Amino acid sequence: MPIRIAIPEPTTTDHAYNQRSLPLYLACLHAVGATPIVVPLHERQDRVAKVLAGVQGILLPGSGFDVDPQRYGEDPIPECGEQDPGRAAVDELLLQDAFNLRKPILGICAGAQAVNVWRNGSLVQDLKTPVNHRPGREVVEAHPVHIALGSRLAALLPREDQPSDQIEAQVNSSHHQAIRVPGDNLLVSAISPRDGVIEAVELDSPGHFVLAVQWHPERTYTQQPLSRAIFAAFVRAAEAWQPPRMDDSAGAK
Repeated sequence: MPIRIAIPEPTTTDHAYNQRSLPLYLACLHAVGATPIVVPLHERQDRVAKVLAGVQGILLPGSGFDVDPQRYGEDPIPECGEQDPGRAAVDELLLQDAFNLRKPILGICAGAQAVNVWRNGSLVQDLKTPVNHRPGREVVEAHPVHIALGSRLAALLPREDQPSDQIEAQVNSSHHQAIRVPGDNLLVSAISPRDGVIEAVELDSPGHFVLAVQWHPERTYTQQPLSRAIFAAFVRAAEAWQPPRMDDSAGAK
C-alpha cells in the first residue's frame, strides 16, 4: 500500500505561488515513493477530516504569507506580511490530527513557523541581521547552518570530513521571519552561525518524527544529499507509523 502524505495548498489566494511551488513538493514525495494528497484550502472541516483518516504523515509547505502574530501574543509590526486564514485553518486541522495520532510531520519554511507557533512558540516578525536570508530562489547555497550533534537532523548527514564537535551544511534561504522562541518540547537542531537565527527544530520525542526546517529542501532535492535525506527520512517514518493505542494518544499535544 502506498504511503499517503497530506500536503495543503500553499496559499488561499496566490495562485501563481501555488503553481510555482507545489509541484516541487509533489515531485520530492513521489521520488521517495510516497503519494501526496493535496488538501484544498476551501474544503469543509469534515471533508478534511476524511482525508486525514487515510494519510500517514503531513507536510506543511512554504507560503508567501505570514503567521498571524496575535497567535503568539504580539501585535503585527509594519514589516509583518499579510496573513492567510484559510491556510492557517487547514494547518491547524492537520497539526491537531498529526500530534494526536503521532503521525510524522515535516514543516518547511512557513510550515516550520506554523509548527512552532502551534506548539506555543513565537517568531521574529522581520529579520534584520548581517545574513541575507532572502538572496533569491536561484541561490542554492545561501549560507551555512550548524547542526546540533545528536539531533535527528544530524543523523541524516554523512560525517566524513566533518569536525568531531560540529556539523555544518550549506542551505538555501527565502524568508524574512524565523523562530524566536521554540515551542513546547521542540529542540533547536540547526542555527545560522553568523547571526544565531534558528534554522531547524525537531520534537524531543524519539518515537514521533517532527522536523521543521527554515530552508527549502524541495528546491535542492536534485543537488543536495541532505535535501534528499530529509524527504526520505520523513517518508520512512510515515511508512513505519502505526495508530497509537487509545490510552497512548491522550494528551499527545
